[in-house]
Amino acid sequence: MKNKIWLSSPHIGVNEIKYVNEAFDTNWISPLGPHVNAFELDLQNLTKTNYAAALSSGTSALHLALILLGVKAGDDVFCQSITFSASANPIAYQGANPVFIDSEADTWNMDPDLLKTGLIEAKKNGKLPKAIIPVHLYGMPAKMKEITKIAYEYNIPIIEDAAEALGSNIDGKPCGSFGEFGVLSFNGNKIITTSGGGALLSNNLDMIEKARFLATQARDTAPHYQHSHIGYNYRMSNVLAGIGRGQLEVLSNRVEARRANYSRYLSYFSNLNKSGFKIKFQLEPAGYFSNRWLTCILVNPKDNKGVTREKIRLAMEDQNIETRPLWKPMHQQPIFSNAKAYLNGISDTLFEHGLCLPSGSNLVEEEFERIFHCLDSIFVKLM
Repeated sequence: MKNKIWLSSPHIGVNEIKYVNEAFDTNWISPLGPHVNAFELDLQNLTKTNYAAALSSGTSALHLALILLGVKAGDDVFCQSITFSASANPIAYQGANPVFIDSEADTWNMDPDLLKTGLIEAKKNGKLPKAIIPVHLYGMPAKMKEITKIAYEYNIPIIEDAAEALGSNIDGKPCGSFGEFGVLSFNGNKIITTSGGGALLSNNLDMIEKARFLATQARDTAPHYQHSHIGYNYRMSNVLAGIGRGQLEVLSNRVEARRANYSRYLSYFSNLNKSGFKIKFQLEPAGYFSNRWLTCILVNPKDNKGVTREKIRLAMEDQNIETRPLWKPMHQQPIFSNAKAYLNGISDTLFEHGLCLPSGSNLVEEEFERIFHCLDSIFVKLM
């Protein structure tokens, strides 16, 4: 069996071990510490936000943001439908109701028009949502200018899920800096990783200080252990923050490599499209810059001589090459089958025809040759 080509594997360099060794040498292994402080400062500078809290995951950051906004049982929260379940699960943690908003065709993210429709109806019913959660899918920024304008009109705070979008921006404004809160993820498959981890971003110091308090089991100021609030074990360790510091030092290289992967796939399929195929990509609108965390294609069999997303996926799987369908929309998920949703069919089509291709920043030439050889075995005979 050939070695597996992963969809998006961790890419560790030489800088990270320096910081990890420093944590071991100083015996600062526990949560918090100098690496956590420095990592938070680096994130603030990178995202052009005033404050950051390094946490155990992006999911914990979303959960804390909802708590800080006062989301409680019975409240509504508007959430993008096509996303990973971690965007929606924290809403359920609070006993609140997710209301899912479908995608627009340009970026594949939250449709501002459907968002406006939902808010008009919510206001009419006397129950506006407590928050709006747009997502930057696969690193592509959502239409944040339009979304923030609508949110401001209705005075609804935005929790910006930038878990997949570190290094992405709109007109130079970094993803994660548009909402009341921004959320980052450093899971093992992300563009940079701390093994597991995340961060909450904000320009509101009071909110970030409250987040840090809640994330460290909400310990009151006292010589003994005293708690006046329910707390959580959500803080990042000094060791993992050390990994993050080293990873941030090469973020621009990782983004460059991911964007090069996209360009390489685009070139391959553009040549195929000259022979009668119509493979589509997630394109950047003017002023948008995507980190291209994952390169994704749309394969409609009606336009591609019967070739389906599944045919490509299974052929790759047979060659030990990992690909994956686009996220299954939240409104299709069994756990959220009773949730309200504003739909236009776009995310359903994206899920039906979409495929994520191997996109790691550590892909080598031999692996690309295997990927393209597998694709050739499907398409060349149909040309």
